[in-house]
Amino acid sequence: MVSLKRLVCAAVAMLAMSTLARAEEGFPFGTEMTLEALPQAGSKRIPNIEIGDNGEVVLELWCKGGKGQFSVAGNTVIFVPGQIQDRSCPPAKAQADDELVAALGSVETWKRQGEVLTLVGPKPLRFRVNGN
Repeated sequence: MVSLKRLVCAAVAMLAMSTLARAEEGFPFGTEMTLEALPQAGSKRIPNIEIGDNGEVVLELWCKGGKGQFSVAGNTVIFVPGQIQDRSCPPAKAQADDELVAALGSVETWKRQGEVLTLVGPKPLRFRVNGN
């Protein structure tokens, strides 16, 4: 016969695991992520975003850099770009940066599966959590 103590311990363990799983699937505030993309010709750089605890964002793009803000409610997300630094970028990289910022600005929803955040809009963007 299973003791009451074992049942309670099992229930607490299951609750803790389900809470942890939900936390891992939440919006990745306080996380640095890299875009799933290949580097551009002549560069090893791939865009990344650092999302603060309150949704503030630091962007490092193909060449440009800047800031922005995510606002999240449920699975709805809005990205508002802030000041973007030009950094005397070559035209192709500047255009790619502008297109990426525009794509971020047009996202509507998000989903997360483990270490991957997908921002869904006219052009879906996939970001992977950076490892330590």
